[in-house]
Amino acid sequence: MKKFLLLLTIIASALVASAQILQPVHWRSSVKMTDDQHGVVTLVATIDDGWHLYALDIPSGGPIATSVEWERLDGVKLDGKIRPSSAPHEEMDNTFEMKLRWWTGKVTLSQKFTATAEKFNIKGAVRYMACNDQTCTSPSAETFDLKGTAPNLNAKDKEAEAETEPESADTLESAVAAADSVAPAEVAPVADTWAPVSFDKANAQGDEVVASGSMGLWRIFGLCFLGGLLALLTPCVWPIIPMTVSFFLKKSGNRRQSLRDAVTYGLSIIVIYVALGLAVSAIFGASALNALATNAVCNLIFFALLVLFAISFFGAFEITLPESWTNKMDSAAERTTGLLSIFFMAFTLVLVSFSCTGPIIGTLLVEAASQGSSMGPAVGMLGFAIALAIPFTLFALFPSWLKKLPRSGGWMNTVKVVLGFLELALSLKFLSVADLAYGWHILDRETFLALWIAIFGLLGLYLLGIFRFKSDGPSDGSGVGVTRFMLGLVSLAFTAYLVPGLWGAPLRTTSAFVPPLSTQDFNLYGGELTQYSDYDEGMAAAARQGKPVFVDFSGFGCVNCRKMEGAVLDRDEVKKLITDRFVTVQLMVDDKTSLPEPRYVQENGKQVRLSTYGDLWSYLQRYKFGSNSQPYYVILNEKGELLSGPFAYREDVPAFLQFLNDGLK
Repeated sequence: MKKFLLLLTIIASALVASAQILQPVHWRSSVKMTDDQHGVVTLVATIDDGWHLYALDIPSGGPIATSVEWERLDGVKLDGKIRPSSAPHEEMDNTFEMKLRWWTGKVTLSQKFTATAEKFNIKGAVRYMACNDQTCTSPSAETFDLKGTAPNLNAKDKEAEAETEPESADTLESAVAAADSVAPAEVAPVADTWAPVSFDKANAQGDEVVASGSMGLWRIFGLCFLGGLLALLTPCVWPIIPMTVSFFLKKSGNRRQSLRDAVTYGLSIIVIYVALGLAVSAIFGASALNALATNAVCNLIFFALLVLFAISFFGAFEITLPESWTNKMDSAAERTTGLLSIFFMAFTLVLVSFSCTGPIIGTLLVEAASQGSSMGPAVGMLGFAIALAIPFTLFALFPSWLKKLPRSGGWMNTVKVVLGFLELALSLKFLSVADLAYGWHILDRETFLALWIAIFGLLGLYLLGIFRFKSDGPSDGSGVGVTRFMLGLVSLAFTAYLVPGLWGAPLRTTSAFVPPLSTQDFNLYGGELTQYSDYDEGMAAAARQGKPVFVDFSGFGCVNCRKMEGAVLDRDEVKKLITDRFVTVQLMVDDKTSLPEPRYVQENGKQVRLSTYGDLWSYLQRYKFGSNSQPYYVILNEKGELLSGPFAYREDVPAFLQFLNDGLK
């Protein structure tokens, strides 16, 4: 159990670190000569109150240590290693279960060097990570570009010294680094095709983002409400319904008070779960949840978490909270009276049912957070809690209904196993996001579909009683019920629907989950759009062909992008118009492929380092169009001037055709 809680803590830290905009460490860099030939680079870190900056030496398996990368060493060679101004504090960290070292307040890092030329240039970046008692920042980088002169340097003495004095290992490493380093290119977005566009409000389709966001919250509420209904059918919750309602009815001879207590109990359940959702929103912040869906590291964590939940539902083990927690809530409920005691009883229900509801809640919070809405987790937990609380209130109002409830039995374990299959299928979606972002090609479209076919095929066979898990216990020989048979039939029918996708069928109903057709190696259906993945190459092709440019800002982890492709872009009339009349450029803002060399831009008065193609295309969207949400479609001429758009998420084929035709006109 301790390891499970540690896993949840690390997940929360990774989620916040991946996206929340926190800047608790402020850096200053400078360089000065200490004599005619030697100098020192100083990097001063000012750390906000309550935060700490990790030291230069951190054990493996812990957080990110502070380090300095020397990207350019022109006219200097480094002497020795980085020296901090003070020794870091050392303390046992319970989260990582190891001793960690860090600084608080202020620290100066110094690097001595020897000048080998009269004019020199030192460029690099400090990589660091900071934490407080609640959260951690993402691994961050602070760049520096320092220039200086050594006017009294005696070149002759320097050469003689180099011949007689053996070089240290540090100096040799520095020399190699300096020889291999290449000055990073400066992005110069002054070319016509990169110039910011001027939007014509009468032509813009940007208001669709608002509509999409509101519909997204309703979708989250609906999914989580269904999740709450499923949780009711699990062995941890279902038997508690009649016991709890009977307790309230017997608690007082006054039926009116009993009903009031039961309603209070249901409302307490809602308050507890909504508080959980609000906590997630408050910790992550609005911007963090928007970036969560495209973060490959977080998606890998989600994949592992959902696989763990699925194995738990199959009966391999149970995820339970410490028994002491439940005992404390029980004793608190006994010691208190009135409404407070009812609230503690509701808290006890939440803890007792965690082994069944925990995996469901975890899955729903992951899905709600990945939708990018800051209120998604709170709205989701509201839907989940309402579904969970309704039976307690209704059965208290109409106690005679309790007699009609089906008794607990093996059917509840069947519900858990079915949820395990669904968790396993959903986990592949998160693995796919990371696979696409890093270009591993371990889960291309055919592989993904083959796994889904196996999962839903086995689910259908399980529901039809072809095989059983040990957790199901021995068969009672009563056969398969009608409901279970119909669900098994639906699962097998869905499996059959997926099979043509192995040969390139669009499978539009699953487009939000399945990898795009561009990853399909074998496609009998054809029709895949010919597109450029580089903006400048696409603009050059448009100039040669004399065609307008259809620019698609997308993302490997963007669910709405996949839905737009399946519902709109893959339609024959849309695809034909784009193929025949446009040059298509699709830019993935979460592409983790490294640029040949880092690029630097000035944004919001600060130098920003772009190290991947995803960084570059995201910057292009922000700089040229003033937007950072996906999907985002615009039509440009060969000079980069706006012809139509932008068009955001909207599954409306006629409106999208109008957007394309406006560009052609």
